[in-house]
Amino acid sequence: MNNTPKSPFKHILTAAFIAILATFSVSAFAEETTENAEAKTEKKFDAGKLIIEHISDNHEWHLFGEGEHAVALPLPVILYTDKGLDIFSSGKFHHGEETVEGKYKYKLLEENSHIVALNEAGEVDEAANKNIYDISITKNVATLLFSVTCLLWIFLSVANAYKKNPNKAPSGMQSFVEPLIIFIRDEVAKPSIGKKYEKFVPYLLTVFFLILFNNLLGLIPIMPGGANLSGNIAFTMVLAVITFVITSINGTKHYWHHIFAMPGVPKPVLIILTPIEILGVFLKPFVLMIRLFANMTAGHIIALSFFAMIFIFGEMSAGAGLGVSVVSVAFTVFMGLLELLVAFLQAYVFTLLSAMYFGNALEEGHH
Repeated sequence: MNNTPKSPFKHILTAAFIAILATFSVSAFAEETTENAEAKTEKKFDAGKLIIEHISDNHEWHLFGEGEHAVALPLPVILYTDKGLDIFSSGKFHHGEETVEGKYKYKLLEENSHIVALNEAGEVDEAANKNIYDISITKNVATLLFSVTCLLWIFLSVANAYKKNPNKAPSGMQSFVEPLIIFIRDEVAKPSIGKKYEKFVPYLLTVFFLILFNNLLGLIPIMPGGANLSGNIAFTMVLAVITFVITSINGTKHYWHHIFAMPGVPKPVLIILTPIEILGVFLKPFVLMIRLFANMTAGHIIALSFFAMIFIFGEMSAGAGLGVSVVSVAFTVFMGLLELLVAFLQAYVFTLLSAMYFGNALEEGHH
């Protein structure tokens, strides 16, 4: 049996070795913890990004997923430049991570889905961008083409059914469309416009069904491929401008005389009243544009906000996310039902106000 005492030097070496291992272990654990914390921070749910992506236009049709795992349908990019036309798929941008070579070097800015030209240094070329016009098929344009195609198919099918069996009672799609057409004709066009209502019925029916169909498409904001065309101010602006042009072209002499010099009003008062009336001519279509845009966009934001609360509270704790999910889903369903009413109401209001503007423009003077 060896009872030789151990050297103190060995104890010192052993202690030093253990201390070094402990130091490296703590450092590695600290680095790993920091990396995990940073990863969690980077992957934190961004409710604002979710909402903005839905209500704004985009060069790709996002279906589901985030970041590298996102699944989206690329759309055609069409750029008219001073050097010629560039046409390519938005998928070449790879969610804004890569540039595309064409007449210029292009980059997609993810923050606003805007395509810009870059110079040789990789910086935004302001001079080149002034000569580039983006006429791409974006998500809203694709939605518009889809809705127009569906409406043409519906109404051509209904028209052919009436031609084949004019005496047969409406059935299927006819039974849904016919009451709406009669309602717009008898309850909106006739009372608001008067004897010459038939001239404006085609436009009123087009506007009503176009807005209604796209409003209904917008009721699926949290589903894959949800769109927000009727909540896009460019869409509502075009419809409002068309209403303004039709009103102005069909305005009678009495209508314009009422605008520029209201009968029976003292001339000094006309100095104040005439500018107000002229301003009102432009405010009417402006109100049409803002009302539809604001109502549909606000509804989508509220519905998505309730839905996003599930993930916001879920990051705090699983229990909180589960508890909030019951309330959030209930409010989301409630907002969906409310938006269903708003979808019909906003289409009706836009059509009714347009008919009233046409009626005012056609009104003859009373003697």
